[in-house]
Amino acid sequence: MDFLQTNLIYFIPFLGIIGLLVMVSKSIWVAKQDAGDAKMQELAGYIADGAMAFLKAEWRVLSIFVVFAASLLAYSGTIHEINGKEIHSSWMISVAFVIGAVFSATAGYIGMRAATKANVRTTQAARTSLKQALKVSFTGGTVMGLGVAGLAILGLGGLFIAFLAYFSDLGTETVKTAIEVLTGFSLGAESIALFARVGGGIYTKAADVGADLVGKVEAGIPEDDVRNPATIADNVGDNVGDVAGMGADLFGSYVATILATMVLGQEVTMKTLDNFGGMSPILLPMVICGLGILFSIIGTWFVTIKDEKSNVQTALNLGNWSSIAITAIASFFIVKWMLPENLILRGYEFTSMNVFYAIIVGLVVGTVMSVVTEYYTAMGKSPVDSIVQQSSTGHATNIIAGLAVGMKSTVIPILTLAAGIMFSYYFAGLYGVAIAAAGMMATTAMQLAIDAFGPIADNAGGIAEMSQLPPEVRERTDNLDAVGNTTAATGKGFAIASAALTSLALFAAFVGVAGISSIDIYKAPVLSALFVGGMIPFIFSALCIQAVGKAAMDMVNEVRRQFREIPGIMEYKAKPEYEKCVAISTKASIREMMMPGAIALLTPILVGFGFKNVFNDASSAEMLGGLLAGVTVSGVLMGIFQSNAGGAWDNAKKSFEKGVLINGEMYYKKSEPHKASVTGDTVGDPFKDTSGPSMNILIKLMSIVSLVIAPYIAQTSQITTSSINSQNINYQTENVQIIKNEDGKLIAIHKDGSAFTPKEMTAMQKAGIKCCAKPSLAERFETPAPLN
Repeated sequence: MDFLQTNLIYFIPFLGIIGLLVMVSKSIWVAKQDAGDAKMQELAGYIADGAMAFLKAEWRVLSIFVVFAASLLAYSGTIHEINGKEIHSSWMISVAFVIGAVFSATAGYIGMRAATKANVRTTQAARTSLKQALKVSFTGGTVMGLGVAGLAILGLGGLFIAFLAYFSDLGTETVKTAIEVLTGFSLGAESIALFARVGGGIYTKAADVGADLVGKVEAGIPEDDVRNPATIADNVGDNVGDVAGMGADLFGSYVATILATMVLGQEVTMKTLDNFGGMSPILLPMVICGLGILFSIIGTWFVTIKDEKSNVQTALNLGNWSSIAITAIASFFIVKWMLPENLILRGYEFTSMNVFYAIIVGLVVGTVMSVVTEYYTAMGKSPVDSIVQQSSTGHATNIIAGLAVGMKSTVIPILTLAAGIMFSYYFAGLYGVAIAAAGMMATTAMQLAIDAFGPIADNAGGIAEMSQLPPEVRERTDNLDAVGNTTAATGKGFAIASAALTSLALFAAFVGVAGISSIDIYKAPVLSALFVGGMIPFIFSALCIQAVGKAAMDMVNEVRRQFREIPGIMEYKAKPEYEKCVAISTKASIREMMMPGAIALLTPILVGFGFKNVFNDASSAEMLGGLLAGVTVSGVLMGIFQSNAGGAWDNAKKSFEKGVLINGEMYYKKSEPHKASVTGDTVGDPFKDTSGPSMNILIKLMSIVSLVIAPYIAQTSQITTSSINSQNINYQTENVQIIKNEDGKLIAIHKDGSAFTPKEMTAMQKAGIKCCAKPSLAERFETPAPLN
């Protein structure tokens, strides 16, 4: 045990390596499965080539951004003091940023490669049994889940060890500087995640909408018919958006959650020293999430079915709940072993058992969010059925029903999040909120495996349709795909819930680094920033949806042109020009992802530096805090609403494939109610796959950017009458002391005897305070006690 206590920090990246090794073994197993006949392999090759073409084009653009941003971070790392306040940073933050960006892109690539190998093999497996098809598709998803979690733990743990060694000569500031520089890793991960999510979302939905409108609605052919020129682009989109985009997304969430807890953990003080050199609150989130990889691997063993009539959703839920239960049990022993009995953070005292309770709160919140999301988006449930029923009266009533379902679906998740925040704070203060998010994210490998299985099954169904395989094959893949739509929505709900808790933890870390004690919305500048923050998710969503609409128009026109100008497509005598549709989606997604990304990255910088020293009673740091509060609340609501509405619309459409009973009459595909449901699904596509899931990255990325710039905009001293306690006029800041003289007037002095700057003189004159540079004046009075 002594050996483990001494070397625990080196054990953390080892857990990541274990996850990566298991990932490799599962990837090899998938590759060994039968890939089907020549036609199936040809179609799968088109999909894989299209996905790689998009990733390469995206990486070329993002590499320019990474180099530019890393250069700015390297320069900022050379600044070690502002206004007499020491900044604990280094040019090494740029190295951490680049590694974070590379790891994030790699996480998406791993998932995409696994999916493009597993899709055709799932199709072939579906020719034999549903059980084998589930095994292949879920194993492909597991490759992505373990790859993302393994890279995150390896990257964070390895860099933390490296930075502790590099800054070892700083003495007591070593840990603080190492964590400050480590924020660059999270910034790199989230930056790439945003562009991957938005770009991939625009790609997949432009192709999907184009293929649906012309193929299904106008030409009356099946969704994945080989005659549809946009069908390959549609299937490529499933990989670059729902797999590579989601992989980069949850990689960023995973890293940000752990980092936020580490930042707060370094502030925790203990009444009795732990056995880890005082670093147990910092190491705890990495240990829990690292062991969560192992628990997720165990959970995958439970995902199996017996026969064709078995419930696939139940099998996935069993695996998920198993990993959550094991994590909960193990957390008790980990917390009791690592943490001392009593801890304090910013004056809030709590016990190690309270930390365990906070972790349980996080696990419960994640579970409830998954269950509620499943209810609102699953086939056969009341919300989806209500959309189906209202499809009988036309396209408009289908849209109205879907919007209502999406809005109603925010109630229970928000109440759950609010309760989770309050209970986790009650148990362990702000550290409790952060560790609750870490507990929720501990089973990310399992969550991602479940989430990625959906797009693989969707691709498998598409290949079955294009290859004109027997109906029973498509029935099996449709079964998996319908469950996959629900798991995709569940995964998005999980991601937005983790983002809300993580953003609060990052917000708390920002407040501490920026030197502000509260965000006072009574101040006009702060309230203004709050409103602007609430608006940002709306303009961000609008740009994403608008981009999908523009690209979809180009796609529709191209598909119509090919149907018109290439004779023999409908008779299977001519082959469509798939590559032109792929090129349209690729160019549109790369072009349109820039503006939403710029909003997320630049807004905190503009507010933080643009309003620095502009207002006397509100610092730019406090205004930035108001902005983040607005973005977080508005973004979480928008994310839940859009993701659930889109998921419900999608499964309402799929309900018609087996037939639905409306007013005593059965309706199937190609009926009028089905056409209305296709319209609803088309509207919901950018909701659930572009703007909705991007919300959680938006709020986390803006929080991380704010945390990185916090030392440079930190509030030092505010000299205003409003800042002086009316009951006790004695007040101290770092170098300014305000006292009351014999005549009752306020006088300010510099404790070190230095003269006031002109800016300080002006500020105090506006506040009605007299300035005095001679500290000897204070000798007439008793030394004032500082106000905390």
